[in-house]
Order: sequence, then C-alpha cells, then structure tokens
Amino acid sequence: MVSTYVNPVYDFQPSPDQTANPPAHHPVIIVGGGPTGLYCALDLAKQGIPSVVLDEDNTVSYGSRALCFSKRSLEILDRVGCGQAMVNKGVTWQLGKVFFHERQVYEFNLLPEEGHQRPAFINIQQYYPEEFLVNRIRDFPEIDLRWQSKVTQVKKTGDLVEVSLTTPAGDYRMTCDYVLVADGANSPIRESLGLQSSGQIFNDTFLIADILMKADFPTERWFWFDPPFHPGQSVLLHKQPDGCWRIDFQLGPGADRQAWRDPEKVRPLVKAMLGDDIEFEFEWLSVYSFRCRRMDSFIHEDRILFVGDSAHQVSPFGARGANGALQSAENLIWKLARVLKQQAPAALLQTYDQERSHGADENILNSTRATDFITPKNRVTRLFRDTVLELAEQYPFARPLVNSGRLSVPCTYKRSVLNTPDSVNDNFPPALCPGASCKDAPIKVLQAGHSAEPWLLPQLGDRFVLLVDGRHLPREDLDQLAQVADLEIVVLAEYVSSDYCTLKDSAGLVAERYDLQPGTAYLIRPDQHVVARWRQVNAHKVLAAMQRALAKELV
Repeated sequence: MVSTYVNPVYDFQPSPDQTANPPAHHPVIIVGGGPTGLYCALDLAKQGIPSVVLDEDNTVSYGSRALCFSKRSLEILDRVGCGQAMVNKGVTWQLGKVFFHERQVYEFNLLPEEGHQRPAFINIQQYYPEEFLVNRIRDFPEIDLRWQSKVTQVKKTGDLVEVSLTTPAGDYRMTCDYVLVADGANSPIRESLGLQSSGQIFNDTFLIADILMKADFPTERWFWFDPPFHPGQSVLLHKQPDGCWRIDFQLGPGADRQAWRDPEKVRPLVKAMLGDDIEFEFEWLSVYSFRCRRMDSFIHEDRILFVGDSAHQVSPFGARGANGALQSAENLIWKLARVLKQQAPAALLQTYDQERSHGADENILNSTRATDFITPKNRVTRLFRDTVLELAEQYPFARPLVNSGRLSVPCTYKRSVLNTPDSVNDNFPPALCPGASCKDAPIKVLQAGHSAEPWLLPQLGDRFVLLVDGRHLPREDLDQLAQVADLEIVVLAEYVSSDYCTLKDSAGLVAERYDLQPGTAYLIRPDQHVVARWRQVNAHKVLAAMQRALAKELV
C-alpha cells in the first residue's frame, strides 16, 4: 500500500451469463484489466465492437510499476479520451542527464522542436492510467468490465473460443470469436496452453525505491554510472506526481532479494545518495530481475491473440514495456475490428503478428544493448563502457555510444506487406515513409471534420484518412473516393475550398514535416501509420492501396 494513493475498490456484479444455457457468446473476450486490456476494450468500443473484460482482482495495480509514458503512448491514449488526464496528472520531462562518478558527461533532449501537442514523456504511476481507463470505460455500454472474474481455461472449439472462469458467485463458461490475452508477463493462460517465450534472462538484481521528499531537483531523467554514493553500480532518478521520486538502484547478481525489501536496509543507501539534510519517507519498495524475451507467435490457433506483456517482455531501461504494449494494442485493434465487421479477411490479423514481432524485436534489441552497457559482464566490456563515458564528456562522437536506455520511440513498419511502396519518381524523403507513424503539428480546423482540436493527429485515426495538399485538387478523383466506406478525405488549404474536412497549416509545420507539394497526398491507417503517399492523387491508386492495407491481396 502507498500513502499518496487510495486504490479504488470495484464491486463484483453477477452476470446473467452465469446461468446462460447454452453458454453466452460475445465477439471479443479480453483477459486482463491492466492498461493493455482496458485500452483494447476502449478502442474496440470506439469502432463499434462490444467486448467483455475479465480481471481477477477488484482494483487497479498496487505500486507505481510502469512509470514513463511516451509521446506516442499519449497520442494513442488520446484516441480513447484518456491522454489529457494523463498529462494533467503526470510530470512532464524531455531532458536527460548522464553522470559518471560525480561528473555530468552527457545530456540529451528528447523533443527539441516545437509544435507538438504532447510532450516527449510524462512520469505517472501505473495505477493512475488504469483508473483513468476504468473511468472512461463507464462511458461505453459496449464494454462489460467484470471484476473478481478469474479465467481458469481458454480453449478453441471449432470456430469459437471457450473461456472458463471462476467468480464469487460460482463458475461458468462463455464463448467468443476472439480472445485477447493481456494477463501480464507471467501469463497464466500462456503457461496453461504450453506456449513458450524465448530470449534472455538477466541475473542482475535491481531495487525500486519510491520515496516521498521535498527536493529542488529539476524534472529531468538523471542516470549515474559508478557514482561515489553507490560504487560500482548504477542509479536512476525520476520525479513522479504527489511529491514522490523513484530511485532505481543496481544491486548486482548476488543480492539477497528478500533482505532488500526491508526499508531499514535500503535507508542507508538512499541517505548516501541524498545526504543527511534531505528527509524522506518510503512509499513503495520492489526488488526485481528482468527478462528480454517474446513468444514465437502472438497468435495461437488463429483466435487466441496475445498482446502486451503476455506476448513480449523487456527490461525497464528505455521505458519500452508499457509503451510497446500500447503500440501492440493499437496495431491489433483496428485490424480485429475490420475482420469482425467483415471489411477485411482474417489474413489481416497475421500482419499484427508480423508487425509487432518486428516491434518486439526492436524493443528487445535496444533493451538488451542498454542492459549490457549498464551491467558489463567482464573486465573488457567494463573498460569499453568507462572509456566511452570518459570520452563523452568532451567529444561529441562518443555520446551516441552512451547507453543508459534508448527511450521508447514509435515503431516504423518499413517492411510491412500492407504498405504501398513509394514511386521512385515521387522523390519523397525517408521521413514519414510507408510504415511510419504520423507526426503531429498545429492546425486550424476550417471546416468540420473528425475533431475541433487545433492539432493534426486528432484528425487522424480510427478510420483510413487521405490527407491531401489543397493547392491542387483533382475533384473527379476525390469525389469518387468520397463514396468509399471507412475513408475520410482531409484537405490542407488556406481557405475552405471543398466539401471535405478542411484544415489550415497554421504554422507551416505540416508542409515541412510531410514534405508537401501541390497535390501531395498521404493514405493513413486507422492507427495513424502511413501506408502510401503520392505526389498527385489518383483514385485507382488510392483504392488499390486501401485493398492492400486491408490484406485483401493476401487472400
């Protein structure tokens, strides 16, 4: 328990499904009421798909757990109405500093440019996002969130999945078209199905000490290698809401995990770091080791879909766990919604496995490299690390080699089969290539569209969007495309000049970031990733790109 947060208690409510005979059927059942499962339910509901969410507890998570939420995660959460609550409560930061011994040797800015609605990162304890998501779910009658409902078995039966569960009111079964498994890194369902994860298990032990203190440290990420107050190890400091600070101490591979859960053993370590003048209280302690691994496939028997930590796990350095999980969830849901609506073949779901396996591999690679740099395994690797840190203080060439955790960034699906490659004659720059996530920029809404927000990203997402530079509009092609279901045309122009949603590039940053020329167009997926771009709109090419993006060419 923590002193600055009171966990809400959600009552168990018996369901009519408990006495249904035959078992009740639902399109989607989600196992796990953490951030990933709750987000999945909200995204499905926004796209018209009802779901049942099952969680064995009756509250949100205990302890701060996931802490750093990235700009991309905030943009994803914006689409289900939770991003602003996160920013309002969270601690915003974008500057990181790296220390070697007692000296600062390097600093980095994660978002040096202006013109973005969301910050590079916020720090916020995991129980807050979970509570915001639960509160938002109450606005959606399509979501049936059931507490104290523990899933005991998941098995495929014909074209359906049967889910068995136990509750305070007794056991019962349901069926569904698809089950989403979001029950965490130690996934009981994954284990019960005999499915394995492969990767690396690290022996080093780390301690999280959340403390309450009054300190005038700036809101930055501070990382120490071999500091005088904790020789031979590493330390990370982050500010959290509620006057709380997180300190991560490396303890080494032989640490007694149980002993380090004792506040009185940890107290001298914190005092050595802060000095005798700063008073503090412990808020939460956790001792952990970590794994960088993933399942070979995130899809089992076509209809059991693993998402988030149940599918892939990384070390905490780089904040790639929760952020990667949300990227996986948004990738999956737009595809699942279209399969359930029969707007796309089931083959589209296989691209979730392909794209997010790439995303998981990218996160695991970065996480493993960071861990190897932070915890060198022998004298040679330690010498390399220490030499890099010494050089970084004076020489810019060494600074990119410093690795205290490569912070989470949006995944680019460059090799996705859903992309339509650029034409060589279109001469596009590499940025925002097919597969890349869209960049934000300030805009002004001139004619009603998807959102009145003065930012570009709220105009995108949840359906396909054709973003067109309005200085050259092929009216006949656009009029044809305007009749296409699940496609919205958004025109960038100085004045209202069409029957389509019209935006003004108020700061010129859309033109700059998207390399717009008269007539340039981008086809954007429902998860705000580019799938195609052209210098001139052609209805036939746009329709073909949509067919490809819905995996209809794979059938």
